[in-house]
Amino acid sequence: MSFRDSNVVIIETGRTTVRAGLGLHDLIKTPSVETLARVGLRRNASGEHLNKSQQPIAPGKDVLRKTTGNSSRVSTLPQHSELNASVNDYLVGSALDEAIAAGQDVSISWPFADGDVRDWTQAEAIWKYLLFNQLQRRRVQNESPVILSIFPGLSRSTYERICQIFFERFNSAGLAIIERPVVQMYAANSLNGVVVDIDEEKTDITPISDGTTLHHPRTTIPIGIRDCQNYLAHLLKSNQSVVSTLSPPENPMDPETLHSTLVEFVKQLCYEGHVKIPSDGETAVVEDDGVTDIAAIVMAGKEKAVIESGMKKKANAKASAAEQARAREIEALDLLTVQFREHSLTVGKERHRLCEPLFNPRLLNGVPGSSSPMLNASPRLPLQEAVAIAVGQTDVDLRQSLWAGLFVTGNLTRHVKGIGIALQSRVAPFVVTPELQTEVQPRYVRVLNLPEYYPEYRDTGNGLACFLGSSITAKIIFNDSGGRNYVSKADYSARGPHSIIEMSPALL
Repeated sequence: MSFRDSNVVIIETGRTTVRAGLGLHDLIKTPSVETLARVGLRRNASGEHLNKSQQPIAPGKDVLRKTTGNSSRVSTLPQHSELNASVNDYLVGSALDEAIAAGQDVSISWPFADGDVRDWTQAEAIWKYLLFNQLQRRRVQNESPVILSIFPGLSRSTYERICQIFFERFNSAGLAIIERPVVQMYAANSLNGVVVDIDEEKTDITPISDGTTLHHPRTTIPIGIRDCQNYLAHLLKSNQSVVSTLSPPENPMDPETLHSTLVEFVKQLCYEGHVKIPSDGETAVVEDDGVTDIAAIVMAGKEKAVIESGMKKKANAKASAAEQARAREIEALDLLTVQFREHSLTVGKERHRLCEPLFNPRLLNGVPGSSSPMLNASPRLPLQEAVAIAVGQTDVDLRQSLWAGLFVTGNLTRHVKGIGIALQSRVAPFVVTPELQTEVQPRYVRVLNLPEYYPEYRDTGNGLACFLGSSITAKIIFNDSGGRNYVSKADYSARGPHSIIEMSPALL
């Protein structure tokens, strides 16, 4: 059977963020729902967790989830598993945000932070919030099939449990589960490459060959967006203009408050697109010679940028000599003045050093708020070395195609440009070996980006690649009358949760 495109639900499940959207469109849309992948339980003055009726939840034994595999994948984000809590007891999304803003005592948990499912009740609460609260699906007569992108390498029992939740708890019309790195690579219009997914505190590196995850070389390094933000906030403490404005001598902030304030300022710089990662591999922008290719500009969606550039040139032509000199000085120093809260703050080139810890983790030593390696853990690898090691663990004849598809994604890439090019220049020494000239020897590294023919995604960098790839996959899967890549209600009624094993390419 096939489904109406308007009923299809796309859910992206990440370590710290979940996204969802309803319907498949000719012009693929960005997610209509995006929220942090966290839940909360209210607590009373005695520290007891409260249910939906504000009554203490009967205490149960703590459920300890055994950690397996690479310890670098284990998150430091908090997790509180309450055995007797129900799905409806948890605060999710806007309800949780409002409780925190109101100063209520809430214990927060991140059920997907380990790249797995820490707590099934909490996971169900998040998915339920997306389906019924945000997308307004009805459990009775639910005609919406769901495609769920999830982490690679999960066990078959995990797939079966997810399948059971979506059919028995949500009454979904169909279910397809696909691994995040695979659909991220699909979004970049490729079947082969290396996906580098930068999240809040972890960066996942996954080689993909012929549209299939290579699980053995897959790795994770314990460095993420939060470390980069803390690092830049630490650097900004050397900017006397910024520090004296935020923390004047007559009314100074304590060090912890100053650092958290600078982190918020760093986030604003990133979200407003004021940070670009420098790289030796980048080429300078060539000035136009007065000839404008209108068709190319429209296809690339850069009309606004060209208009603004033209207006800037006209304004500079009319400016006085002193004004032009000052403009050249500002451009040389790369000075930027932004409004932050009630202040005007001026920063320079130091803002472009945001991602230095990804390539040199030792810079995080002594930086407040950065995640420290676990006890007895091996030293944190620079991103370029981790990628080189992951590719080096694959078969020799695959490496050429893997290096031809370096794809950097994650929330950071939505606002910060140039990370892929910066990584490309740093992995080059690990790739080309002049003394080994064979047919399978990689000769170059190619950076992938989302194609510009998805107009809704032009201004999102590569950060929404997982959702875009899931939407593309859903168009194929749910329009297949044979139904070979998803579980229908009839399949579930006949074979139960195990039916997802036969219908998930990643498990075959």
